[in-house]
Amino acid sequence: MKLKNIFKGPIIWIVLVLAILLIVVPNLAGPQASRVDTSVGLQLLTDDKVEQARINDGNQSVELTLREDFIQDGANEGKSITFFYSTARAEDVVDAISASNVDVFTDQPVENNWFTGFISLILPILIIGIIFWFLLSRMQGGGSKVMQFGKSKAKLITKDMPQVTFADVAGADEAVEELHEIKEFLQEPGKFQALGAKIPKGVLLYGPPGTGKTLLARAVAGEAGVPFYSISGSDFVEMFVGVGASRVRDLFEQAKNNAPAIIFVDEIDAVGRHRGAGVGGGNDEREQTLNQLLVEMDGFDVKTNVILIAATNRPDVLDPALLRPGRFDRQIAVEAPDLEGRHHILQVHAAGKPMAPDVDLRALAKRAPGFTGADLANVLNEAALLTARSNAQLIDDRALDEAIDRVMAGPQKRSRVMKEHERKITAYHEGGHALVAAALRYTAPVTKVTILPRGRALGYTMVVPEDDKYSVTRNELLDQLAYAMGGRVAEEIVFHDPSTGASNDIEKATSTARQMVTQYGMSERVGAVKLGQGGGEPFLGRDMSHERNYSDHVAFVVDEEVRRLIDTAHDEAYAVLTENRDVLDRLALALLERETLNQREIAEVFEDIRKREYRDVWLSKESRPVHQIPPVMSAKERAEAASAQSPDEEEGHSAVIVDPDPALPELPVENPPGSTPGTNPGGTTGGNG
Repeated sequence: MKLKNIFKGPIIWIVLVLAILLIVVPNLAGPQASRVDTSVGLQLLTDDKVEQARINDGNQSVELTLREDFIQDGANEGKSITFFYSTARAEDVVDAISASNVDVFTDQPVENNWFTGFISLILPILIIGIIFWFLLSRMQGGGSKVMQFGKSKAKLITKDMPQVTFADVAGADEAVEELHEIKEFLQEPGKFQALGAKIPKGVLLYGPPGTGKTLLARAVAGEAGVPFYSISGSDFVEMFVGVGASRVRDLFEQAKNNAPAIIFVDEIDAVGRHRGAGVGGGNDEREQTLNQLLVEMDGFDVKTNVILIAATNRPDVLDPALLRPGRFDRQIAVEAPDLEGRHHILQVHAAGKPMAPDVDLRALAKRAPGFTGADLANVLNEAALLTARSNAQLIDDRALDEAIDRVMAGPQKRSRVMKEHERKITAYHEGGHALVAAALRYTAPVTKVTILPRGRALGYTMVVPEDDKYSVTRNELLDQLAYAMGGRVAEEIVFHDPSTGASNDIEKATSTARQMVTQYGMSERVGAVKLGQGGGEPFLGRDMSHERNYSDHVAFVVDEEVRRLIDTAHDEAYAVLTENRDVLDRLALALLERETLNQREIAEVFEDIRKREYRDVWLSKESRPVHQIPPVMSAKERAEAASAQSPDEEEGHSAVIVDPDPALPELPVENPPGSTPGTNPGGTTGGNG
């Protein structure tokens, strides 16, 4: 806490009040007399050294004023002396005073000082009140808001502030197109109302974190040029009953008074979760707030021109009443961008940064599949920081490659010193992953292998698809299982002593195999059924339990099938590495020498690799017949086949192109049972995972 903030806050005033009271209160009764024993005081009376005496019955004390200064143990105690007496010795004290030759004798009953009594009464109450006020002001964000619990905490962004527009948004073209209508509704509502169209009351943006949901909402406000109220869902809920509902009413009242306007509620799942769920029994402050929010959304006047935009990462836990038409009329998915989207996002964030002339942002976007807009912004920022750290002037490919690695796996641990034997184990482990992936038929290219430790990993292998994929086939999943086990198998073959480095690989392979059996229907014995159903309490944010909707026998079969898939993947990896042991040794040696290999260097090592044969035809049931009819060719594939003329055709021989039945749908499908990919006229690998 800064010093100036301390002096501005209530702490300094509490300290000052207490200090003044500590100084003033003890001195209200005047100067203090020296205290002596009862026997000493009686002896002074007997020796006739007392000039004045005063008895206080209330506290059973005697105040003496001496004729001369009293010296005790070499110290001058002054002329004012006080001693106390017990009830048993009260008569002795009175007799001693009466027998002494005192000038003034006063027998005064105890008198209460009204000011001292008032202070002693009010001081504890004052201190407690100050502490309560301080704590309350801290909870409410300042002393001026102590009595404003029900006021909305929304931040108002007006036209005068810097605005975000749709030009600042990249990689979410569909969402921008949907929100363009919202902009037109706010700017020209009459055009739509003249046709009997109703303005949407709410827009729900949902998707993974970092995809730009908040940025989209700000862009709508910037484009429409209307007041923009921004608030988090957690700001509605407080410790006091009724505060959340009051804040909802106040927020919508402010927006209506400044219509047309936009209300943006970020992380609405904090207040809009499914009612009646959770440990609280269903009747809590959160539900009252949600009920008020539902009422306000239904109570909108058609001509009010107030639109509610909300964002969440978990639409599955929202209350159904919140999602129905009439409240959130538009539900827009904001997903991770595709290749073109990533390229545009990189262009937006690269603006203003000095990039080297040879930097290819499209190639960089290809190396970052699955990255969100926030991830890509972080990549360019990390690259700029690395460039500044190296005192360079331009951001080059080396800085961008290192930035991608830092975002994916964490910073490189240069201080970690590994023994040569451990480096060799890591080299063979990562080489096993890369070699198995390169030898299989349905795996994406291996783009990078390194044994430099990052984060918790001693090394890693990057297998990046050339294009964005939205579904995965069974053969591709089996390849994933095989090259996940490649590191463990390489350790077994070379060292005959596997290490703990494969623990994460085994975990991922087991999870993938279980999903193939229980969710994707890729097991002959279990069949195309989904086993298990997520249950639990959406109120708590994560599933607390997993509902089991199958018998113990089926569970046993599932475990057997998972083990069979893992064992098969283990055998495939073992066969690949055994057949290509010389390639594995060359790759391990190259990793030990250079530590990191890029895609071109990996291709040189794998130049004479022996590829794995295609797997046998798989049917979900053996009794089903194998069809030999290949998939149809789409119009695009026909054009490509027609343009790719063979040498015989150029010499006057015509090539025969099989034209399938035109009544069949022209859709690319997976390689049919009984055919090989080399004879597939469509040349596509796809289908549902």
